[in-house]
Amino acid sequence: MATPGAFDRRPSHPVSAAGITLTTTSALLFLLLWILDAAGWIQNPYVGLLAFVALPLLFVIGLLLIPLGAWLARRRARRGLAALPLWPRVDLYEPRARWVALLVLLATLVNILIVFSAGTAAVHYMDSPAFCGAVCHAPMAPQFVQWQQGPHAQIACVGCHIGSEPGGFIKAKLAGTRRLAHMITGRYPRPIVAAHGTVPAAAFTCEQCHSAASFSGDRTRVLRTYADDEANTESTTTVHLHMGMGPGATSASQDAGYVHWHASPDRVIEYATTDADENTIPWVRVTERDGKSRVFVAEGANVATPPAMPRRMDCLGCHNLPAHPFAASVERAVDAAIADGRLDRSLPYVRRETVRALSAPGSDDIERTLRDFYRAKYASIASSRGEAIERTARAARDLHQQQVFPSMHVTWGTYVSRIGHTDSPGCFRCHDDSHKSADGRVIRQDCTLCHAIEQ
Repeated sequence: MATPGAFDRRPSHPVSAAGITLTTTSALLFLLLWILDAAGWIQNPYVGLLAFVALPLLFVIGLLLIPLGAWLARRRARRGLAALPLWPRVDLYEPRARWVALLVLLATLVNILIVFSAGTAAVHYMDSPAFCGAVCHAPMAPQFVQWQQGPHAQIACVGCHIGSEPGGFIKAKLAGTRRLAHMITGRYPRPIVAAHGTVPAAAFTCEQCHSAASFSGDRTRVLRTYADDEANTESTTTVHLHMGMGPGATSASQDAGYVHWHASPDRVIEYATTDADENTIPWVRVTERDGKSRVFVAEGANVATPPAMPRRMDCLGCHNLPAHPFAASVERAVDAAIADGRLDRSLPYVRRETVRALSAPGSDDIERTLRDFYRAKYASIASSRGEAIERTARAARDLHQQQVFPSMHVTWGTYVSRIGHTDSPGCFRCHDDSHKSADGRVIRQDCTLCHAIEQ
């Protein structure tokens, strides 16, 4: 038997060799893709999934295979299937042994850095909108598309879905693990509806950017709707919204009412709901800063005792779709598109025909439907204004693609905002003149509380 040197160089087991190969290959690929990503050359979200999730996982698997191979080799040797590899004889007095030990130490440090960097990159990548919306493309496509169209398109998903809530990161990752299992098995709800408590409270999300003190004075909104006649006749309603009284308001003006009265730091509003959509609210409690509270109960509601865990009203009580502004109906979407110029109002019957095309079952070829209408009914317009018709037809197609997702059972009106009271019960969930307190006060259904309308 040969005398072993400072380190025995015989291979121990193929599993170890495979682990070394896997670890080395995945480390080199990770470093390459990390450099390309840092340089901005990677745009495909699936490449990010490979670089920051799959390769780090393969790297760790390779590291685990190396000691596993050594253990398998020793077990085979004990069974007489192979010679027992000699343990390395480490003699740090020998220069070669010192160099090998130094290389092993450096390799260990590099491996730790790679695992740490890969883990950090994986966490950041899985928190990115590209991962949430593009990789999980089937279940989250409606939300991802609407997020891109909405006012919070510059805010990453985690800004609202994790926020700054203590423990929110861990809670979100645990929930994400469950959702990953649903994604793999295909057992996710269609459509997806965020249950109460799955989004952090407004104090950890909305209020990180928006201050209640800024809600003062009136805001004027001009609401535009269009008729189904040839001229697409426009009707306008000018609404002056009483947003808030702002700091320093008198108690008399506070009692006058305003939209963000509910978000004032001077009071706490709690409520109980009997349905998942929060459209039925039989019990409300208002507690003022001085500690005095008043309970309002809807007529006919069977609420003998206060609920065990009432919900505290915050921004999300009304702003339930802050980052995903789905249209309440096809008519609403078409009116908005005409108002902002996406649909050409000068085309005859453009409102009626677009609504009809978007409402048709399947709506397979919206562009062709609109083209055929103008060619058949308005041949001269079709020949002279073909570009306007094409532009309008494409805009109508885009409306459908932004709002309708058959695989997720999402269509017009699936998601409705609770702001206002036109398309959903909204304000009237409580402001219905039927919620009364023990001393006879009611939650009023008074239009002038929140807005004034120009006739």
